[in-house]
Amino acid sequence: MSDRSQFQREVDAAYTLQVRAATKGAAQAGAFGVGVVTFAHYAWPLFRRQTLPFKAFLVSGFTMAGLVIGADNALLTHEAERRQSEHAIRREARIDLARRGLIGTETEIAKWRAER
Repeated sequence: MSDRSQFQREVDAAYTLQVRAATKGAAQAGAFGVGVVTFAHYAWPLFRRQTLPFKAFLVSGFTMAGLVIGADNALLTHEAERRQSEHAIRREARIDLARRGLIGTETEIAKWRAER
């Protein structure tokens, strides 16, 4: 397995995760936007006089915000988990290499990973 193919699989997995979270965030925020616009329509006469395209614009704004925020949060969470697992592996490698009397350089850590 080459590094490039493994990297591509990781990118594809992150993209899939981000798309799912973006879809969920857009649906939730869009539903919230519809609720807010419906409430405003029945609660305020001034808002009731606004045009339908303006109300649709407000709902689409809620939807886009949910899409972006949901995707961003999912990707940040995924990256934090990847960093944490990578840090744990590198720490284990440095400790194991130190027990052998070696300094945990990038090259030595790469060799240690290949051994595992």
